[in-house]
Amino acid sequence: MQTQTLRDGAESFTVSVHEAKKASRVVLFAVGAGGQPERHATLLDALAESGYTVVAPHFDRLASPVPSEANLTLRARRLSLALDVFVQPGATVVGVGHSIGASTLVALAGAQMWLGPGRRVKIAPDSRIIRLALLAPPTGFFKAPGALDAVRVPILAWVGSGDDITPPAQTEWLVQAMRDWQAVDVRVTAGAGHFSFMDLPPPQTTEPLPDKQAFLREYSSEVCRFVGR
Repeated sequence: MQTQTLRDGAESFTVSVHEAKKASRVVLFAVGAGGQPERHATLLDALAESGYTVVAPHFDRLASPVPSEANLTLRARRLSLALDVFVQPGATVVGVGHSIGASTLVALAGAQMWLGPGRRVKIAPDSRIIRLALLAPPTGFFKAPGALDAVRVPILAWVGSGDDITPPAQTEWLVQAMRDWQAVDVRVTAGAGHFSFMDLPPPQTTEPLPDKQAFLREYSSEVCRFVGR
């Protein structure tokens, strides 16, 4: 993948891009709190090798475990700005995201994101997104009445049973909240943690899986299949 610099008003940001040689489905990758897409190298390489155009904006690391409204709106805006540059008019996009990146994609797919009572995060939906693959998604942002009603795209959600940051119960809640109009394909990997989805997790974290490389290859392969449906 190559990197390019884009403008966001008076500021700039970096985007990692793999442009497919032929017209193909576009994957918008939304990274988690760490902000660096290359820490998911196995997944991004698998998507690129499958012939998809991959667009992966970089972000500053979130200093707090609870993102601010400014953090969330900046990330959502830059995800859409990257699509404006690298996606042809009329093209459709599959959103793939980890942790807070996954939640941001749900908001771009039409959900209302809330930080608390009376604290709705104003994120403009992006109609180009037609599918979502969510890795260890935090779902507490969407617990206001009707917050998920406008999300009408196929969803693959994957979580580890050992995730103590976004435990499986959060994904189970998402399934129940959308059960009347949208089936969510849920995968739970026994023993996996929140950072098991990353090639390069944060420092001082301990990997719970005995064969992490096998898991990285497994979930990356399944995400590629989901993108191509």
